[in-house]
Amino acid sequence: MSTLRETDWQYPIAWFDCWLDQARESEPNDPNAAALATATAGGSPSVRMVLVKRVGEERFCFFTNAESKKGSELTQNPKAALCFHWKSLRRQVRVEGIVIGLSDAESDQYFHSRSRASQIGAAVSAQSRPLASREELELRVQEFAAEHAGEIPRPQYWRGFCVQAERMEFWMDGLHRLHDRFLFTRDGDSWVKQRLYP
Repeated sequence: MSTLRETDWQYPIAWFDCWLDQARESEPNDPNAAALATATAGGSPSVRMVLVKRVGEERFCFFTNAESKKGSELTQNPKAALCFHWKSLRRQVRVEGIVIGLSDAESDQYFHSRSRASQIGAAVSAQSRPLASREELELRVQEFAAEHAGEIPRPQYWRGFCVQAERMEFWMDGLHRLHDRFLFTRDGDSWVKQRLYP
């Protein structure tokens, strides 16, 4: 696969969109999956995989239970990092920035675009808290579904978050470990681009 030249892309979101489109053709599962790193107010880190559902205007958006561990950390310390790794393309993109919340209307719109089963699952899950058994979870799903024959209301704790990109790094595998790395750093309304040592 040819290596992109430094002059090919000057705007990081355009570069990211190009790579994501290619990953949709080559990745067997979830090309929009990314590792999300958060930290407590005291700086203790944690990381997990999320599905990034929207990209645009330098914003990388995902949805979660705001009362979960990641939701709590995003509220305490609204800074986060994402790492997309596309093994089939031998590429990765790192995103770092401030976290902002999506509006209730935006969260409602996405919640109701999901399958009914996924909506129920989100509504009954006390995410990140202890669960006595699988049977208890399945019983809660059955009871909730029976109580809500019509539209599933979006729980107030289920909402969207966006990482507002301040730094984006593009990494491409290179022969003999001579990888290509390009760092974009926000400078006001524009971006500063640098090549980094591998």
